[in-house]
Amino acid sequence: MDRVAEAFAATPRADFLPARERSRAVHDGPLSIGHGQTNSQPRTVEAMLRLLDVRQGQRVLDVGAGSGWTTALLGHLTGSGGRVAGVELVPSIAKQGRKNLAHRHMPWATIVEATAGVLGLPEQAPFDRILVSAEPARLPEELVAQLADPGRMVIPVAGVMKLVVRDGATTSTDHGHYRFVPLR
Repeated sequence: MDRVAEAFAATPRADFLPARERSRAVHDGPLSIGHGQTNSQPRTVEAMLRLLDVRQGQRVLDVGAGSGWTTALLGHLTGSGGRVAGVELVPSIAKQGRKNLAHRHMPWATIVEATAGVLGLPEQAPFDRILVSAEPARLPEELVAQLADPGRMVIPVAGVMKLVVRDGATTSTDHGHYRFVPLR
């Protein structure tokens, strides 16, 4: 089994859903977690994680951490030698995400409330990997600036999944069409 499949097997989606949605955890579509936010479609999350190519020991930023599922998946991929910082804008969802993560016993993976008007965690940058689970209309330079060199970011921009790679220069490639909640 490859590392992404292992992370999915070790991190059941149902554990990160509100009680009303848990019976639908196997549904390959987005599920509501409240406040107009969703837990992303598993096939989409898998595609994003494969593009991100997280390695053990890396520092990872999870923008739009929601209920903590992607943060926990990333924590599994980095292992205890890594660090995953999840950021969530909605306070009650960030609180639920922290609670969900506490059950995973991954002290190297955390979720904090986003600061209004600030994308990511610039004070903790640079990050080896950045996963963005919300959609901006344009590629946010504020997040590109938080990417290590070398580093990778996966982000849906205006309906297109982008892989941004920084390795001396910064390049971007397109990887299909997706819909996400707006990045705020």
